[in-house]
Amino acid sequence: MPRVHQFSVYPEIPSRLGGLQDLAVNLRWTWDIRAYKVFQHLDPEMLEKCGGNPVLLLRRISRERLEHAAAEPAFLTHMDEALVDLRRYLEEPGWFRTAYPKQGDLAIAYFSMEYGLAACLPIYSGGLGVLAGDHLKSASDMDLPLVAVGLLYNRGYFTQQLDNEGWQYEEYRVHDFSTLPVRPVMAGDVWRPAPRSGPGAAAPAGPDSGPGSAPVSPDGGTPLKISVDLAGRTVWARVWKVQVGRISLYLLDSGLPENDSAGQRITSELYGGGTEDRLAQELLLGIGGMRALKALGVRPQVCHLNEGHTVFSSLERMRETMEEHGLSFLEARQATSAGTLFTTHTPVSAGFDLFPKPLIDEYLGDFLEELGLETERFMGMGRVNRDAADEEFNVAILALRQSPRRNAVSRLHRRTTARMMQPGWVDFSPGEMPIESVTNGVHTKSWMASEMAQLYDHYLGPSWRDDSSSADSWQRVERIPDLELWHAHSRLRERLVAYAREQAGAREQGLLRAGALSRPTRPPLRPDALTIGFARRFATYKRATLLFRDVERLKAILLDEARPVQLIIAGKAHPRDGAGKDFIRQLLDTVKREGLSDHVVFLEDYDLSKTAMLVQGADVWLNTPRRPYEACGTSGMKVVPNGGLNLSVLDGWWAEAYRPGAGWAIGNGEEYVHAGYQDDVDAGLLYSLLEHEVVPLFYERDADGLPRGWISFMKNSIRILTPAFSGDRMVKQYAERFYLPVAERYRRMEADGYAKAKELSAWKTRVRDAWCDVKIIGVEESSARQVTVGESIEVAARVCLGSLDRADVLVEAYCSGLRPDGSLRNGRRTPLEWVGCEDGEHLYRGAVPTRAAGLHGYSVRVLPCHADALVPHELPLVTWEEPE
Repeated sequence: MPRVHQFSVYPEIPSRLGGLQDLAVNLRWTWDIRAYKVFQHLDPEMLEKCGGNPVLLLRRISRERLEHAAAEPAFLTHMDEALVDLRRYLEEPGWFRTAYPKQGDLAIAYFSMEYGLAACLPIYSGGLGVLAGDHLKSASDMDLPLVAVGLLYNRGYFTQQLDNEGWQYEEYRVHDFSTLPVRPVMAGDVWRPAPRSGPGAAAPAGPDSGPGSAPVSPDGGTPLKISVDLAGRTVWARVWKVQVGRISLYLLDSGLPENDSAGQRITSELYGGGTEDRLAQELLLGIGGMRALKALGVRPQVCHLNEGHTVFSSLERMRETMEEHGLSFLEARQATSAGTLFTTHTPVSAGFDLFPKPLIDEYLGDFLEELGLETERFMGMGRVNRDAADEEFNVAILALRQSPRRNAVSRLHRRTTARMMQPGWVDFSPGEMPIESVTNGVHTKSWMASEMAQLYDHYLGPSWRDDSSSADSWQRVERIPDLELWHAHSRLRERLVAYAREQAGAREQGLLRAGALSRPTRPPLRPDALTIGFARRFATYKRATLLFRDVERLKAILLDEARPVQLIIAGKAHPRDGAGKDFIRQLLDTVKREGLSDHVVFLEDYDLSKTAMLVQGADVWLNTPRRPYEACGTSGMKVVPNGGLNLSVLDGWWAEAYRPGAGWAIGNGEEYVHAGYQDDVDAGLLYSLLEHEVVPLFYERDADGLPRGWISFMKNSIRILTPAFSGDRMVKQYAERFYLPVAERYRRMEADGYAKAKELSAWKTRVRDAWCDVKIIGVEESSARQVTVGESIEVAARVCLGSLDRADVLVEAYCSGLRPDGSLRNGRRTPLEWVGCEDGEHLYRGAVPTRAAGLHGYSVRVLPCHADALVPHELPLVTWEEPE
């Protein structure tokens, strides 16, 4: 094959249109309709051919069209207004800078394996990535000083195609980075927490940004690259930048000629390859990501780990601290863990990445030596049972231990995660598991149809745009006339039906050409029928086929001539999930066999653009996970501001969101041991709800032809749920409950040459070594065994502390109601006061209050205590009073 000299050809953009580059490269156009309409005005047909990607549009648009636009006053006015609005947005302080003006030095680093920001930037696979994308957009709107880190995948996630039998097969497409809203970062570039227009602002992608090229900046600069040693070889990665409003997202790309084929493959596919490839990806993201931040001048006080894939960033942060400040491993771990937050999204242990010891040794051996760790000791840090040699390394376990602050993504998920964490905190009750929850939210403006946004602008005023979590703004939904609300949503349903017909028609044409169909069929779906959307990853626990469990009953619902119902379904199965793929095949086979093709359409290749179409146009959003395996499930939140209603199992977010009159709950939160029985029960409840509540309410019309009862549900749902489950609410909670306290604790640890970290590390070592000698010798109580509510029981405890001082411990009585077996439930803690010491026995006294009638009990226990230690978050030691 001859040598090829690569070069790129770009259209010359007239100087008067230079602002188009600024608008195209900042992903604010994904939620700012004014900016996006600039490109629609420029060339709507070409923009559609470019998949709604303004950067690609500017690559392909003709010179003649650009010259015409440069002389068109209306277009120039529109473009200039959009640019002024973008610059105002970037420069004016938002919620965080206004509420916390003294936090000017705060830097939050957010790590995630995937980001769902725009359909044209395929670095996401599903809910985790879409949540991360919404987190960045909401952080931008709330003006948080956050910088994000991820990987730039050359082939991204797969494109889904279905054969005539309904089997999914995957196709990976190589992406040209020069056509994406990314730009190369140059050596010497620095991160600024509040991007500004003018010098230092985000620059557009240019002719130096194609894959496989060696980009240079216009002034002759060179691209920023970092390196990570993996399995005895050096892997290089260059750094790219995506601007998401005010937020900078830095992405690493290992597809460089200086890497061998294995090194180049690391950022080839999202979640691609086998176990070794996955480990290499996570190491590059974590270690390489921290090195990229350092090169950009970012010294974060807070590192937010979005799922366990990102945990290796904490190791690099420790290594840097050890190297720069001469700390030991434990001292550096104490300091850096104080500034770490871990968010888990996985409700089942099978969802965590596991790595065998030989692979850990091969890839991390030299790195662990720099930390002063042996491989076996490190393996113990990532095992549920530290000394179980047959256990593989679990990144989620390491993340739990590296992060004293942890959170689940819904209240129910917090309970589920607490049960999973129990082996690490065996002597603590489930209610004391050191895990909190921040329920996910969605970036409202990204998912809301423009028709609904115009309606809200008119009747709610502009305040909903500034802060979508403001409940006061959404109370004004009641002002919207029923007719206007119904017509706005009906137009969205009609658009969804037209889109689904177009997609079904394209698939049919392909089957006709392939000879799989003998003749065309009539277009499916009706624009006025009750439309149910179901779109999510086809994992078996999400039970996509639950609605098809009783086909005859389903047919009676769908095929009712007077009250027709239709389904639009979408979703991908993981490439290695054979059961998930079979779910798709079963579903499509049932539709074809039972003659339901007019009423059920499956949209291939589910992506962000299809998500938007579905959540905006569906009347009902169906969610049928097997409780309690749905961590959150944010897709249902997206339909709410568009007037859609939720019909869901009480799992994830819906367990706390459901309100009668604002949607429907399938069951009452039952959890059965036998999965098949639970499926039968839930399917029966689902059919009953559709038959007796959902369908009748939709078709019950008044003299004006309006479904007043349905519209009442719509208004209740919008008014109550939109602010409560917005991304703005979510990032505010992260800021106030986690980011600010975590940053303050980190600052205390690093002050005065890390004096507090050294002190606390030494204290924890001393306490661990001496804890075996801590014993409760005896407990005496007031003789009364029966008391009235409000009275107290006097308690005295004699405790042996061994070599520990009384200042090192907290002695308390733990009181609760009793289970049938006589054990304690989740209870209340009553500290006991030290009153003296005699012959090595410390005496503690206190009074245990009684607050409710019934059978109760208490037990005395001892825990470590230090003003700067989180117990049991980072020191899970406890000694209980032993039974006689």
